[in-house]
Amino acid sequence: MKRISSISNIWYLCKMYSLDIYQDLLAHLSKRQATVITGMRRVGKSTAVQYLLQQASHSNQLYLDCERIEIRVLFSQPDYEGIREELELMGIDFSKPSIIAIDEIQLVDNLPSVIKYLYDTYSVKFILTGSSSYYMKNKFSESLSGRKKIFEMYPLSFKEFLVFKKHWKPLYEKYAWKPFTNAWFNKAKDWYEEYIQFGGFPEVVLQDSEIDKQELLTDIINSYIELDVKLLADYTVSEDLYKLVKLLAARSGNKVDYSKLGSISGINRQKIATYIQLLEHTYLIYQIAPFTKNIDKEISQQKKLYFADTGILNILGSNQLSSGQVFENAVAAQLKPRGELQYYQRKTGQEIDFILRGNTAIEVKETPVEQHKSILEQRASGIKVNKQFLAGRSPAQKEFKDFIWGGSIF
Repeated sequence: MKRISSISNIWYLCKMYSLDIYQDLLAHLSKRQATVITGMRRVGKSTAVQYLLQQASHSNQLYLDCERIEIRVLFSQPDYEGIREELELMGIDFSKPSIIAIDEIQLVDNLPSVIKYLYDTYSVKFILTGSSSYYMKNKFSESLSGRKKIFEMYPLSFKEFLVFKKHWKPLYEKYAWKPFTNAWFNKAKDWYEEYIQFGGFPEVVLQDSEIDKQELLTDIINSYIELDVKLLADYTVSEDLYKLVKLLAARSGNKVDYSKLGSISGINRQKIATYIQLLEHTYLIYQIAPFTKNIDKEISQQKKLYFADTGILNILGSNQLSSGQVFENAVAAQLKPRGELQYYQRKTGQEIDFILRGNTAIEVKETPVEQHKSILEQRASGIKVNKQFLAGRSPAQKEFKDFIWGGSIF
């Protein structure tokens, strides 16, 4: 497979179309606070860092990657002034404003303390990336309280997918979140199906052939398990973890039953809980809690699980997945960056697929019909959620258009 090394192409696309996160990152570049970018491996964090360094107003800057052992050894030293001296020898002038960019900071336990010391002592702007949400939001946040701002980076949205494929036109903006129209569906349905099948990793989107896309997705999965998992957790049982990930893929959109997973996989129940926590903290999966105003009830109910990217889901799930599962996961991924995502289910089995930000009920149907809308309205009314909409993949009836097509969720 021919890998695309497309950093310059991605820079051009992001600058030309002013993708939201790049606008936010550029706006924060001039701020004293550390700029912290989190997200899954290969989602584009390092590219964003290189882009920011290119846009900086001076060249007193340094880029370091913690996946390199010599960088981890450097920052593991107890002598912080000794670290400063080594950074000087690498080219940083600490007598002037400087920028130090560090990739994958979660790989060095001592790094937050080093960053805090250099931040407080010298005029250093830090640009940092990490692939562990637990580390970045807990251990790292405690060490740099008030000294950083965290930006979460996700796989490309459908709009960003169209930008990277060079299909996007400003005219298309008017179809965002609007009820179904034949014109937009006929124009973009093939693009959206490609997006559902192969997901939103920038490198994957820029591949031309389906075989290359599939091979690259497989490579992303393998590198995730071999690098992120082993470096973060020192797990030597990657075979067990891979087996578990495939089982989880087949259960996308369902509640997680640790006992059943343990029975099928032969993995200890406690280990499964630990592995799932790791998979979530490294952004491969995420879980959504039930919507309820009763906290004890919410804690007692199981969470539903989704994958961060449908391309990875399709590779892992292969022929075990239904098309409805994949579409629901695609909608979940499209909604995830927009706020807290939950689901609603009664003991009778009646449910609503998603509750967004606590005020919008969303039901996902591949081919929505009028009856689906009526049921959704009734259930949403029962829990006092006044906003609701159906999300559909394709029209079932020509006359029914009161739903939002998945390709309009951007």
